[in-house]
Order: sequence, then C-alpha cells, then structure tokens
Amino acid sequence: MINSIDRRRFLGLAATAGAALTVPASPLRAMNSNNKLIVGVMGMGGRGIRLAKICEQQPNVEVAYVCDVDRQRADKAVAEVAKVADGRSPKALTDFRRILDDPSVDALVIATSNHWHAPATILGCQAGKHVYVEKPCSHNAREGEWMVQAARKYRRRVQMGNQRRSWPAIKEAVDRLRNGEIGRVYHAQAWYLNDRGSIGHGKPAPVPDGLDYDLWQGPAPRRPFRDNILHYNWHWFWHWGNGELGNNGVHSLDLCRWGLGVDYPTQVTSVGGRYRYDDDQETPDTNVVAFTFDGGKMIRWEGLSCNRMPEGQSNDLVFHGENGSLAIHGGGYTVYDDKGKAVRNSPGDGGDEIHVVNFLNAVRNGEALTSEIEEGHKSTLLCHLGNISYRTGRTLNCSPKDGRILGDRKAMDLWGRDYADGWEERIRP
Repeated sequence: MINSIDRRRFLGLAATAGAALTVPASPLRAMNSNNKLIVGVMGMGGRGIRLAKICEQQPNVEVAYVCDVDRQRADKAVAEVAKVADGRSPKALTDFRRILDDPSVDALVIATSNHWHAPATILGCQAGKHVYVEKPCSHNAREGEWMVQAARKYRRRVQMGNQRRSWPAIKEAVDRLRNGEIGRVYHAQAWYLNDRGSIGHGKPAPVPDGLDYDLWQGPAPRRPFRDNILHYNWHWFWHWGNGELGNNGVHSLDLCRWGLGVDYPTQVTSVGGRYRYDDDQETPDTNVVAFTFDGGKMIRWEGLSCNRMPEGQSNDLVFHGENGSLAIHGGGYTVYDDKGKAVRNSPGDGGDEIHVVNFLNAVRNGEALTSEIEEGHKSTLLCHLGNISYRTGRTLNCSPKDGRILGDRKAMDLWGRDYADGWEERIRP
C-alpha cells in the first residue's frame, strides 16, 4: 500500500514520464545559444562528487544541480563543486525528478546505488536528457535490455561509467590484440582483491535525520531501515546491489570481453561463498566465475573481497594467445612472448575525465561514445549471469544471440526483479 506521501511522489513520477513522451525525437537536444551544456548529478557519494567536479571544470559546462536523498550529502556536494566553479554554486536537491522537470538540463549523471541506475536512466531518457550512468548500468539483466530500448526509443546518448574504455594505452592494447600481437587470443583471466571488513549484524533503527529513505528505496519493494545498509553496504544485499562481481568485476570483465571480441556467453559457471565473516552479507566474498563463448574463447574472473594480492603482483587481467600474452596493469600494459619474456611495455594514465569528456562531446557534437549503453549492458550482463549461476548453484546455458538463459526457469526468474507498486509500468519502455 502506498501511503499518501508515496502516492504524491508516484503521481509526480507518472506526470514526468507522461510529459516526456512529447520530447522531439531528435538525436541531440538543441543546445543553448552559447552551446553551454547544463548538467544535473544524482547520487553525491564519492563518485558523484568526483563526476560533478569533472563536469563543472570542462569548458562551457555548468552543473546546475547536485542531488542526493541524504540532505547532508547534497549540501556537502554544493560546497565541493563550488570550489571548482567560476563563482557559481549548484542547487542542492533531494529529489532527482526536479532535474528532469527542468527543460534547460541537457544531461543527467547517475552515481546512485545500483537499484536506481536503470530506472533513473530510463526516466532521464523519457524526459529528453542524455545520461551518464555509473557501472554496473543495471541491477538486473532485464533492466539492461530496457535501458538499450529506452536509449533507442528516445534517441538519447547513454554512456556507462566503465572509464577504462577511454584510456589511450588500454585502447592501444586492445588494438594490438585485434591486430594479432599475440596471435589468436582465446583466454582472458581477471582478478579483483580487497580487504573489506565485516558489515556485522544490522539492527532496526530510526531513519537518520535528513535522509529520505523512502525515496532511496525508490523502485525497490520496501524494507525497514537497518543500521548496516547505508551508505555503502547495500552492495552486499541482492535487493539493492550486485556484490563484488557487479561492483568492481564489471570493469575487468568489460576489458576481457572487449579484448576477446566477444558479446554473449554460451555457458556460465560461478562458485564461491561468504567465507571470511559471519554477518549479514548475502553476496560472496570469495568468487570464481567462468564464461565460455562461441569460437573457442573463455573468460575467468576471480574476486576476493577479503584478501590482497601478494606484494609485487599487480596485473589486473591477462590475455592469452597462441604466441604469448598481454597483461593489463592500471592504465598500461605489457606484452610477453610465448616463453613469458616481456617484449613490450607501455605505461599509461587513467582517471575519469577522459571518459566524461567523451560523453559531453557526444552530447554536444555527436562524437562516438566509447561505452555506449548496449556495450555497457553486454558487459554488465556477464555480472548478472555470474550472480544468477552463484545463487542457483548451477551452470547456466545461454543463447549466444542475447545471453538469455536456456532451459532453466528458476534461473530465468532472476533475470528481472519485483518492483514497488506502479514502478514497472513507469520504466518499462
């Protein structure tokens, strides 16, 4: 049952979505007379503040709004962005729909919890905004499909924040793979390691002052507030997050898929568990996932949330081919011959700015996106499939055409999710 406040919000959302249907189907919004881009940023944790400051520092770009359901975070973001602004301060909001209501806004940047990524993107497209959305682009596989449909239907530029796609040395490394540097490439192996502590056992608690917990839950079915969910531990609950595979694994899986030149897997197997701590975390802290593809190619990902790599081992992922291997480390790469001897080393810089600028240029002048949403969905889908295999305890057989799971109704039940009343109708294209 939606209470009176929820109902007013829901009706406002419906009005926003309905109004968006009148947006002209042009590839790019008409720019302001001085070609200034107006941006609103949603989700003001560390990533959101970082992205807002990068946008504000670009020529002829103005961050008009910073938004977070936690008023303290929104107010902090105003102060942080003002430090790099030219005598301006963005307006703090707690409801991102006010960004969608403003016809002067060209682009929405989304750095929220995962369960908001796809719904906010779809609503942004409906409202005529171009969208930069943090990884993973969706909370579940069906939402990823909807995002691609929405971008096409409303002809919006939508970029996922897997920024390594834009790094020059990484692009060079992929070009070398494609041009036969190590012969036929058939295997990619990737790692993610961290030393995260326990999240403990949460207790029911009052919602903190200034936090609109109802709006934070948004499209997700309602659950009572507990003291070990916000602002980060939601990652480890299936209701809102996607575990380490979706949190950080998506970066390396994206590069693996890109380097191998593959789209959708034919088989996925995931094993692991929550081994280090006894607490409320639902997602694994120790996880190994294998993906096989047509053409004799394979990706293997290993995630250890509670262990670090031994000193001196820094590779993020390694491609193996007939004539050697190519390792990605940070923003650079090293090529090895078939005996394991380094024959080429190329350091490189990273960062978010080059990826954000690519998005802004795509909105302003049609530059090709380096991680257009269909590519973002394909890489995020690997995370969803790995998590579905883990949760069902079974190997998945998948269609090489779209990644959908074959012959397993229970697994396909996890392709989508349930929503709070009325939400699915609002975001389904």
